[in-house]
Amino acid sequence: MWYVIEGFDAPDALSRRLAARPAHVARLEALRDCGRLLLAGPCPAIDAEDPGPAGFSGSLIVAEFASLEEAKAWAQADPYVEAGVYARVEVRPFRKVLP
Repeated sequence: MWYVIEGFDAPDALSRRLAARPAHVARLEALRDCGRLLLAGPCPAIDAEDPGPAGFSGSLIVAEFASLEEAKAWAQADPYVEAGVYARVEVRPFRKVLP
């Protein structure tokens, strides 16, 4: 089943985000390579493709896992969680309809 993983950035997390990004992206690439990643990306804190020092308000991932528990465990092991980038993470089931 598909699951939405939404991480909400802590205040002033940009430097921690940038430092943890390579490890974070590597995990996403592993999901992609297994055909289990629908989409992933950050949410700019301002209305701009490159928010610069404004940073990001969080991230959104839609990926396939065997269960909600597995999705939650994967999300909690994310380098952004370990680095304190995310203040909180929500994981919930997702049903893809379109496209």
